[in-house]
Formats: sequence, C-alpha cells, structure tokens
Amino acid sequence: MTAIEQQRASTVDGTGESPVSQPALRMGWLDALRGVAALLVAVHHFGLIHLIPYGGTINREFDLGIYAVMLFFLVSGYIVPASLERRGDVRGFWIGRIFRIYPLLIVVITAALLILPKAQSAVPDVVRNAPVQSAVANGLLLHEMLNVPSALGAMWTLCYEMVFYFFVGALFVQNRHRLSAPIAAAFAALALLLGGVVPSAMITTDEGSTLNMIAATAVVMVAGLVCVLTGRAALVRIGSLVLGGLGAVLLFLNARSTFFESMTILATMFAGTVIHRVERGQTARRWGLVCCGSVLVCGVLVGFLYDHGDAFYRTWTTSWVGFSLPYAAAWATFGLGMLLRDRRFPRVLTWLGAISYSVYVVHIPVLHAVRWLLPDDAFPHHGPGKFGPSLVFLAAVLLLSHLTYRLVELPGQNLGRRLLKSLNARPARSGI
Repeated sequence: MTAIEQQRASTVDGTGESPVSQPALRMGWLDALRGVAALLVAVHHFGLIHLIPYGGTINREFDLGIYAVMLFFLVSGYIVPASLERRGDVRGFWIGRIFRIYPLLIVVITAALLILPKAQSAVPDVVRNAPVQSAVANGLLLHEMLNVPSALGAMWTLCYEMVFYFFVGALFVQNRHRLSAPIAAAFAALALLLGGVVPSAMITTDEGSTLNMIAATAVVMVAGLVCVLTGRAALVRIGSLVLGGLGAVLLFLNARSTFFESMTILATMFAGTVIHRVERGQTARRWGLVCCGSVLVCGVLVGFLYDHGDAFYRTWTTSWVGFSLPYAAAWATFGLGMLLRDRRFPRVLTWLGAISYSVYVVHIPVLHAVRWLLPDDAFPHHGPGKFGPSLVFLAAVLLLSHLTYRLVELPGQNLGRRLLKSLNARPARSGI
C-alpha cells in the first residue's frame, strides 16, 4: 500500500508547478488512475465486494487491495523521480514530500484517537499499548521495515514509498538515476530467485532488538535528512547516500512482508520510472519493453511460486491467484491509462485524483466511525437496502477527503513552499 505517490499529477512535486512539456490534459490519466485506486482501497477495506453475488469468490481470486496498491506504485514510480530530476534539488524534493505527507497523517491520526471510542478505534490496540515505539516508528514512516504495526492500516504502503524516496535520492546524487531499467530488473530477479528463501524481519526478533532498531533508525534517518536539508552540496550528497543505505538495510533485512512482495513492489516502482524514461527518450524502447516485461512476468510468477501457506498472513491474500491476477491487472490498467493519456478525462476522476491521498488516509477512521454509529439493524440485510452502510461510508469518505484536501493538504503544501523559498533565499545555499 500510497501511496503510493499521492501527489496530484499536475503538481507533482508539491510546489504547484506543472511538469516540463507535459500539458495538464496529458496528466489527467494519472489523476484518474490514482483516484480510482484510492477509492478501490476504501471499497476493499469496507468489504463492499462481499455484498455482490459471488463476492467471496471474487475476493479470493482477485484481491482488490493488491490491484489498487500496485497501481499506486506504478504511478509513483512514473512520477516521483521525474519530479526530483526536473527540479534538480534534493532538498526541495524532501521538503515537498514531508509537507505533502505528514500534515494529513498527523491531523487524521490525532482526530481518530480523540474522537473514536477505544472499542472502535482506528488505531490498533497493539499500537496504543506501545505508544512511544509505535509513535517513533510510524513517525519515521518506516514502521513496516521496523516490524511495528501501522497506526492506520493503510499506512504500510507509505513505508515502501519512503524507501523508494531514499533510493531515488541516493541514485540522483551519484548521477546514476537513469539506471532505472537494470535496477527494476534486478529487484524482479531477486523476487523470483530468492522470494521464498529470505525470511522477514531478520533483525527485530524480539522486543529488545526492535527498540534498538527503532532508535538506530531514528538517529540515522534524522541525521541524513538534516544533512540534506542544509542544502550544501557535500552534505546533501552524504545525507542522500546515508538514507539510501538505511533504506537498503531495512528493505533487505527487516521488512515485515514477504521478501517476494517487497522486491516486487520496488521492481514495480522502478519499472514505472522506466516507462517515463522511455517516453522521454532517455531509455531505448526495446530495453524498456524487456525490463517491464520481465518485471510483469516475475510479479505474476512469484505469486504462483511463493504466495502459499504462511505467506497469506503477510500478503493478506487467500490464494496465489489473488496476488498474481490483480498484479497483472494493475499493469493492464496502467497501460490502458497511457493509451488514453491524450484524451480529456471526466472532471470527477481528476477531482478524485486530487483528493486521493486524503481518501487513502481518511477512509480507515471513517470505516470505524460508520461501524460505531450505525447499528447492525440500521439497514436491512437483504435487498438493495444492504448497500446502505456502504453508501454512507463512501459519501462520508469523499466529503471528509475533500475537506481535508482543502483544509489540511493544500495549506501544508503551501507551508512547505514558503519554507523552501525562505531557505533558498539564504546566500549560503549551495545546490547540487
């Protein structure tokens, strides 16, 4: 699960600027994909699919959550590195990311803790019972890599986004950012060859090692970001490499999910970058096809080979088909979006794309609120009336997401822009 790149396509770096030589019309397809994916995540978590005929079978053979988050990861891979490379400013990139992601998370988690009763809390008991370590791990947005549960269920995807940011920044400062194709293929190969061999969470094996790992990660990440935020070329380079190294250690040695899923996620994101590079003429089309084809094939095969037994607990699927089929479908949907990218998409879809990050974050507390406020007998259990709670849920999610987008997300981005402008105005600034 992310976002996921959750940024509106027409303002890809949080600065409000449009991509170079990329008309807003052509970016509508990304908004549409992201918006639909966010809404499907909400639908999946509410269990709406179980209300339709053969819903249980459909859910078993086609996990809607896997489909939506893999589509998110493709979009992130396509647009995030382009944002950094267009700006050429690692510090600006990170300020944009921080003020894009954190304000909404802070507001929504705080509201969930204060408003919802403990019996219907959107924040799991295991998180509430270990507030300090959970707050630090979730605050770093690396909890999935630290063997700590998410404060909000959907937040696990943001950890992979964060690791992707680490890698993208480290590659950029070394001028190796155009090696997306071999990197994507390497991750795919690791998923296929070692997906069933490398265990999960190898470092955090008990409470003591978990606490030590959280503390060490916090120190390293803060130090790396401080270096980057100085804006001085040498320190930006050092900080970016430190973050890249941290991401590699956590991803390869301590991710909570299965190794094959973790590697597939990174392969998918870098494959999204490859597609962007092919479009820009930065990567030969034939190599792009070979790379993306290999990532797609490996993503399907790893489900068949490894998504069995205990792996279900970590992938949250119930059959290998439930992993592999939606993974292929996410690629097909992304490809269809690209084919239609020159068309104008309905405004409702571009609006949904704009609020997609809010939808992704807000829907979990709303889900618990609906279950708290609507008793089981509030709607009939048969006939059209059984869809009543789902309609209430979706309406509340869309309304609140629109409000949080306007009142939290946009002000947060504006604050980030003002901070960056202030930092850039200082004469001591030294860029890359």
